Amino acid sequence: MLCLPFQALAAPPLPENASRFLQDHCFDCHDGPDGEGGFDLNSLNQDLTSPASLGKWSRVIDRISSEEMPPADTDQPDPADAQDFVQDTTDWVTNFQKETFSKVGRVRSRRLTNLQLERTLHDLLAIDLPLANQLTDEQRSSGFNNLADAQPMSHFHLQSHLTVIDTALEYAITKITNRSAPRPQNLNAQKLCRVNPRSRCREPEMLDGKAVVWSSGVTFHGRLPSTIANESGWYRFRITASSLNEPETHGVWCSVRSGRCTSGAPLLSWIGAFEANSTAQERVFEAWIPKDHMLEIRPADATIKRGRFQGGQIGTGEGTPQNVPGLAMHSIVMERIYPAGTAAATQQQLLGELESEVTQQEIHLSPNTTQKDLERQIMEFANRAFRRPVVTSQIQPFLDLARAGLNAGEKPFDVLIACYRGILCSPRFLYFFEPVGKLDDFAIANRLSYMLTNSMPDAKLLKLARENKLHDKSVLHEQTERLLREYGELEFLTHFADQWLDLVDIGFTEPDRKTHRDFDPIVQNSMLDETRYFLHDLLKHNAGVSRLISAEHTFTNSRLARYYGIDGVAGEKIQRIDLERTSNRGGLLAQGAILKVTANGTNTSPVLRGVWVSERLLGKQIPPPPENVPAVEPDIRGAKTIREQLQKHVSDASCAACHAHIDPPGYALENFDAAGRWRTTYSTSRQKRKPIAIDPSFTMSDGQKFSDFQQFRQLIADNPEPLARNFCEKLITYGTGSDIQFADRREIKKIVEQTADSNYGMRSLLHAAIASDIFLSK
Repeated sequence: MLCLPFQALAAPPLPENASRFLQDHCFDCHDGPDGEGGFDLNSLNQDLTSPASLGKWSRVIDRISSEEMPPADTDQPDPADAQDFVQDTTDWVTNFQKETFSKVGRVRSRRLTNLQLERTLHDLLAIDLPLANQLTDEQRSSGFNNLADAQPMSHFHLQSHLTVIDTALEYAITKITNRSAPRPQNLNAQKLCRVNPRSRCREPEMLDGKAVVWSSGVTFHGRLPSTIANESGWYRFRITASSLNEPETHGVWCSVRSGRCTSGAPLLSWIGAFEANSTAQERVFEAWIPKDHMLEIRPADATIKRGRFQGGQIGTGEGTPQNVPGLAMHSIVMERIYPAGTAAATQQQLLGELESEVTQQEIHLSPNTTQKDLERQIMEFANRAFRRPVVTSQIQPFLDLARAGLNAGEKPFDVLIACYRGILCSPRFLYFFEPVGKLDDFAIANRLSYMLTNSMPDAKLLKLARENKLHDKSVLHEQTERLLREYGELEFLTHFADQWLDLVDIGFTEPDRKTHRDFDPIVQNSMLDETRYFLHDLLKHNAGVSRLISAEHTFTNSRLARYYGIDGVAGEKIQRIDLERTSNRGGLLAQGAILKVTANGTNTSPVLRGVWVSERLLGKQIPPPPENVPAVEPDIRGAKTIREQLQKHVSDASCAACHAHIDPPGYALENFDAAGRWRTTYSTSRQKRKPIAIDPSFTMSDGQKFSDFQQFRQLIADNPEPLARNFCEKLITYGTGSDIQFADRREIKKIVEQTADSNYGMRSLLHAAIASDIFLSK
């Protein structure tokens, strides 16, 4: 059993001194449903097993600790009494949670995420097909999709899991039996062009021996039927192309996407982009292409002139007289590839040392295969699938299944696959098996590997687990470095930041084309690269956590630099650039990806951005609005700017306390529009010709004032401890699959203090988090 019924512990009563403190200093303002700020102390029960109750106690402790409460305009308690209250209630909550953790663990039953399941099957079977998108959509809690408390298991989840297991096994078998190696297709310009030169269509036209696609707004212009995939798989494309009529200051930026490219199937998958110049260059892209999908390659820079073509089709010769930029494709080489290895590698993973005969249709195990041979292979596969040593009793049902199948005269290979199917549907495969208390070496190997690589532990890590060496902090440090080196720091940071910073939501909204004419998919994907490469650079060099906010460099290509208004950047590759001291860029808060996910695509909201900065970067959780505050918006008649609207809103005392934390970052970021560009005024209607100036100034919750974004950014960077604590908390949340608990606070503080000598270096924080008792315990 992975989990057993547990009778919830009852919390001991609140210490008498703490109860008296609340009576003396808090009940006057918070007695009854109409209490100040919508907070009624009578509703504050002592059931610490309730998340809602625990959240309220956390806020009470935090506000008294930070001297936000009681308010400055009321009688103040003796500082020693307030300190004793904070200490007593902190101990009360912490001790209760620690006792609960000792019985059931800090993290309840946690299963593999969709991505982790996909990659585990890839490693188990040496296959490479995408599987995560075939599974039931995942919930995100606190930004993360791997938290145990937000992982329901319905019959829909079970059915999709069964389907994916069958798909993976069938793909592995097909890969073994179909060993044909198709030759690369050499597609010259003639093969890339439309079949009938006289037809009006969306395929390239032939011009001077090149397959030409013009800049236009025609859907699917640049689709290439000659690249249709005969079978689903990974393909490598070597595209040789040059530009036509390129602008004076830059090349012609083009997108590479794939899809069916028909009105009945309009969705396209992003593959990449490049900047075509007058000199032909070869560029290489690799992508999974489903059967019957094709490439679409076209100019996609929103800033260049577009041709006009009637009827959604383009005739040969219609683009030349318009003198618009275009793309000239010289050739494409299309090659089927196998990133997960050869068919022989898959056969080894599936059959091990079993003798077999492979034909074009099926796999036959040797007639000499015995029941013991099958049992030995089943045991070996179960050891890898369960990611720890198994004993016979744990896989007895599968051994019984094998015995019954053989006795019934079934083919040995079919019996083996049926057992594999059962193993891959077992809870021991799908869930993390973590004993209560300190993790054993195999649980450490799993937790570390899935945090850094999103897949099962490799042979080196499992060997160390068998040798009981992973509790050695120096070994753990070495293995962390090895995994980052061999599997990629950028890969780890991509998946971590997608959730921590909500980058996964960047495509959720589309900026209004009327107000954001220069925004395009190339800019959006370059923004993602900017943030990922930036984080990678900081982690690689163990930069102090303040650099997250105050860095004087960023990563960009020529297209994104032009969008930002940064001069002197050339080339399509993402590259590090040093910024001028007066630049508005630098740090996460000035990066387009962050600014886009914190807006709605049309306009900005200081509240939305303020909450995001507080929770994602500063570690300050903003509670939901008080229960006694109606859902309707307050009266904002007469307000002209967003600042005036919010000032009317926060004049309500129920809102003011939280807005003291929300508003400073919200106002500071108002100089960035919904698509991440710098602005100094709000856009106005045509009737209002005079633009409204943006005022980013405000006062921090601690009383410090700032007049612009740069000053705000420096105030945040000058106080690195909250940034370090937050980064540590997000790493532990991501690595353990559980939100930070109240009882974790002292350990988090200790972790952060350990890294102070490195200026809270980000790599130091990662190592300290992984070596912590929180990470190494269930």
